[in-house]
Order: sequence, then C-alpha cells, then structure tokens
Amino acid sequence: MADSGNVNGDSRIEKLISARKSLKLSLEKSKSLGLALEKAGPRLEEISQRLPSLESSVRPIRADKDALAAVGGHINRAVGPAAAVLKVFDAVHGLEKSLLSDPRNDLPGYLSVLKRLEEALRFLANNCGLAIQWLEDIVEYLQDNAVADDRYLSNLKKSLENLKELQNDREKVQLDGGLLEAALDKLENEFRRLLTENSAPLPMSSSPSLGEQACIAPSPLPVAVIHKLQAILGRLIANNRLEKCISIYVEVRSSNVRASLQALNLDYLEISVSEFNDVQSIEGYIAQWGKHLEFAVKHLFEAEYKLCNDVFERIGLGVWMGCFARIAAQAGILAFLQFGKTVTESKKDPIKLLKLLDIFASLNKLRLDFNRLFGGGACVEIQNLTRDLIKNVIEGAAEIFWELLLQVELQRQTPPPADGNVPRLVSIITDYSNKLLGDDYQPILAQVLVIHRSWKRQKFQERLLISEILNIMKAIELNLETWIKAYDDPTLSNFFAMNTHWHLYKHLKGTKLGGLLGDSWLRDHEQYKEYYSAIFLRDSWGKLPGHLSREGLILFSGGRATARDLVKKRLKKFNEVFDEMYSKQSSWIMLDRELREKTCQLIVQTVVPVYRSYMQNYGPLVEQESTKYAKYTVQKLEEMLMSLYQPKPLRYGSLRGRQFSGKFGNGMKDIRRTTSAVM
Repeated sequence: MADSGNVNGDSRIEKLISARKSLKLSLEKSKSLGLALEKAGPRLEEISQRLPSLESSVRPIRADKDALAAVGGHINRAVGPAAAVLKVFDAVHGLEKSLLSDPRNDLPGYLSVLKRLEEALRFLANNCGLAIQWLEDIVEYLQDNAVADDRYLSNLKKSLENLKELQNDREKVQLDGGLLEAALDKLENEFRRLLTENSAPLPMSSSPSLGEQACIAPSPLPVAVIHKLQAILGRLIANNRLEKCISIYVEVRSSNVRASLQALNLDYLEISVSEFNDVQSIEGYIAQWGKHLEFAVKHLFEAEYKLCNDVFERIGLGVWMGCFARIAAQAGILAFLQFGKTVTESKKDPIKLLKLLDIFASLNKLRLDFNRLFGGGACVEIQNLTRDLIKNVIEGAAEIFWELLLQVELQRQTPPPADGNVPRLVSIITDYSNKLLGDDYQPILAQVLVIHRSWKRQKFQERLLISEILNIMKAIELNLETWIKAYDDPTLSNFFAMNTHWHLYKHLKGTKLGGLLGDSWLRDHEQYKEYYSAIFLRDSWGKLPGHLSREGLILFSGGRATARDLVKKRLKKFNEVFDEMYSKQSSWIMLDRELREKTCQLIVQTVVPVYRSYMQNYGPLVEQESTKYAKYTVQKLEEMLMSLYQPKPLRYGSLRGRQFSGKFGNGMKDIRRTTSAVM
C-alpha cells in the first residue's frame, strides 16, 4: 500500500514538471510573438500609407482597355500647343537683352526686335487660351474614363483654373514681365531725344527793324531724323501710345518756338487793360506787334505747320493739324491775339482809330496765312479769338470815326486854351484827318467801313468818308468862331485867332485834306491870320511906342530939368506897360516856330527902333538913375521880345492822352501830344 502511494506521488510530480515546462515554453513563444508583432506594426503602417499610390498606379491597369489605348493620342494633342506656347514664351525672354539696350545705337535693329516681341506676344495672346482648352479636354477625358487618380485630376483642374483667370485678366498680367512697356518707354525717350537735339531756336536779333530778317527761314529737321521719328511713331502707335508721342512733340517744338520769340522781347504782350489808360502809352508796342506777328506767322508757325505734316502725314490730317494747333496755342499765337483784343478794350481816343486800323491792316495782310494755317477744326480757339479781335477792331474803328463829328461839336462849349495856343482838338483832327485820307490809311478805313455797314445791311460809298471829314472840318471852323468870341481879353482873342488860323493854313497846305478843302479855303485862313496878326500888333505892342513921346522935350538951358522930368515920367510909364504886357504874354504859347519868329520880329520892329532912338537922344538925361528909368538896354529889350511865346520845358513831358469819349481837352499841356505841333 505504501508502494502504490509512492508511485502515485512521483507521477504527479512529473506531471507538474511537464506542465511547468509547457507553460514556460508557451511564455517564451508569447514573448517571441509579441516581439514579432511589435516589429510588424510600423511595416503595416508603411503599407497602409503606400496603398493609395499603389491603387493609383494600378488604376490605369484596371481602366477600360480602349480608353487606356486612346489616352496617348489625346495627351499628345494637348501637350503640342502647350509646348509651342512655352517655346515662344522662352523666346520672348531671349529678346530681353536687346530690348533693354539703348535704341540710338541701332534704331532699325531695335525696332525689328521690338516687332518680333510684339508678334510673339500676339501669338501667346492668341494661343494660350487654345492650349488651356486642349489641356482641359484631356483632363476631362482622364476623369471620364477613370484613367487617372482623382487627387491628381483635382490638382490639374486647379492649375488650369488659375491659367484661365490669368488669361481673362490681361490688363494685370504681362506675359513678358513688363518687357514691352520698358521697350516702349525707351522708344519714347529716343523720340524726345531726336526732337530735342535737332530743334534749335532761330538766331535772331531783337532789333525793331525786323524786315531785315525777312529772309530767315527755319531750318527743318533733317530728313534722316524725320524718317527715324516716323519709324518710332509706327511702333508706338501700334501699341496705343500716339497721344504720348504727340504730347512730347508739342512740348519740345512749342518750347523751341517760344525760345525763338524770346529774342524779340515780347513782354508787352502780357499788358492788361488795367495797366494802361490809353493807346498812346503803348503806341510803340502796337507797331512792333504787327511786325512780330507777321514774322511769327510767316516763319515760325509756317515752319511748324510743314514739319507737323512731314512727321505725322502717314497718320492722318486730323492728327497733325491737331498737333500743330496745340503747338501754335502753347507757343504764343493766343498771346498775340489777346494783346490786340486788349487794345480794342482800352479807352477811346482819336489816336486809337489809327492804331485799330494798323491792327486791321496787319491781320488783313496775314488773312490768307491765317486761313491756311489755322483754318482747320483743331484751331477753333484761335479762330474764335481772331474773329473776336477783327470784330472788335472794325466796330471800334467805325464807332470812333462816326463819332468824330459829334465829339467836335460837343467841344464847342468848352473854354478855349488859356494860353492862346492851338486847341488840341484842332491839332488832332487836322492831323488825323490828313492821315485818314492818306494812301496808308484811306483804303484800310474804307474797307473797315464797308465791312461794318455790310453787317448792318447798309451800303458804303467812298464819298461818304470824304463828306464826313469835310463836315468835321466845317465843325472845327464853327468851334473856332465860338472860341474867338469866348475870350474876355481882346488881345488874347486876336492872338488865339492868329495862332489857329495859321495852323489851319500851314498844316493843311499841300496835303490831301487841304486839296479837298480847296485853295480858296486855305487863302481865307491865311488872310484871317494876317488880319488878326495886324489887329494883335496894333492893339497891344503897337501902343507901346506911344509912351515914348518927344513932345515937350526942348533941350535948352532953362528947360533941361523939365525935359528930364518928362523923360523919367515917360520911361516909367513905358516900363510899367511893357512889364505888364510881357508878364501876361510870356505865358502865351505859339508852337509854330515860323509864326513865332515872324511875330516876335514884328514886335521888335514895332518897339525896339523907337526905344533905341529915344534912349540915344534922351537917355543921358537919366543916366545917373539909369537902373530905375532906363531899366532895359536895347539889346536886353530885343532879347526879351524874341523869347516870347516859347513852349515851356515842362510841356515836353508825358504824351499821355485823355479819354476821347469825354473831352478832347484844350489845356496847354495837351497840345504838344500831337505830331502836327512843329517847333
């Protein structure tokens, strides 16, 4: 029993040992499996990540056999246009070095390269859209036939959408990276350089005698330069830069014309109406204006007109005429016309009539030139200002002329000159009537009056002009009669009458106005002068010798004292009367030298011989008191009488006139403003 127990115990131990070994082995296998699983995890993750790409790679194999066979042709047709576009795009960037160089080194070569760039850009503009369409077609095919991966197709679609947006927004996108704009900027700079370096102001003098320079002709741009400008214009116009070219051209050429005119000292063109009171203050400028305007039109603007035609003739009439109009306006033609308009707006004065006729003559002389140069639609501003100027000139001249008679009649009630001088009205009217009838002004005035009356649907006959001037002279005579009677002092009245009648005779004899008035009219005024001269001498200086009477002067021993008293008394009276007359008449004026000298000589002949004889015979009686009674020597007396009626130095000052529509003025200061006042 004991043995069977031992046997059973040993059997259980062996089983336990066997179970332990089995558990140990299983544990070791579990550890090995755990280690294997730990190592397989990353590999599985890697396989998981590679599965999509593997799936994409396997997809074409899984695609339809016919679709897979046709995909190659579709791809080739899509890639062909795209490859051509890329090839041209690469060629565009190959032109960069040439187009960023200076065009002046080889202008024809530069223009040729630029033209190639334009052609390449046109190709790109026309074919980029086509290439995109082909690419869109192949993407659609790949998608429809499941030949490509969806993610891949999505990326392709996004890229094509971006290309289409760029294609539709050409204004912001530059396929050449701005190369074309840079090249065009260089061409514009070359256009400006060619103009600037070949444009030079005319060498001229500011001398008023501009007629000596009439043969000067502006040197045109060399033919080779014009051809270069035209070639540059061709490329710039093709790229919508015509207006920029015109702006450059106008800027350079108008500046050149202004520089040419600077030597003529044209500052006077800027004078405004408020800066002068009458035409007389700028009379000299008006004469210069006509010469300067003629020179500017016939030489400077004529040259610019031809040059604009030469440079822009291939573009069209409207372009080059518009270009010339801008040059003319900026260079100064408007300033010339505005100056003339300013003259027409100044105060009215008789001298203004002649100046307006001068302006009309200058404009009429240039009428054909103005019509040809400024007749186009582009010169509307110049045309309007010219029309306004001519209208103002004609209306102003006609108004002044037809008002002359009325203005003369209005002056009749004004007082005559206090110094007995010839009234300014008489001087002006006789002088200007003569000028208006002269060969220089009569045809112009007649033309002005014809135009003015035609505007009013009235006819004009030249006889009307003659009749009007004769009526004016009749009014002058009536004024003269009224003024002679207006003096309170009869002596001054006679002096004034002698002065004025002589002026009418002398200054109209041998003139066209004098011829119209007739010899009888002239002789009448000559006789009036002689008549009033005789009365003047008789009633003034002719009475002076009577104070030197010899009556009662018996020189014997008993009567010497009586004689001395009489001589003293008579010399004292003579001196008093002489001083009074001399003092009063020394302020009187006689401008005409011939009349003044003749009158003074007659006075001397009337007074001095009697005074000389008297002093020779009776002067010794008062020689002890000579300074009191023998106040003047014969020589001194003669010098004083010969100095009478001289214009005062003050009267040679300003030549400023008065407003014509008011009063001519009879003041002594005004008379010396007229050209008829001969010393």
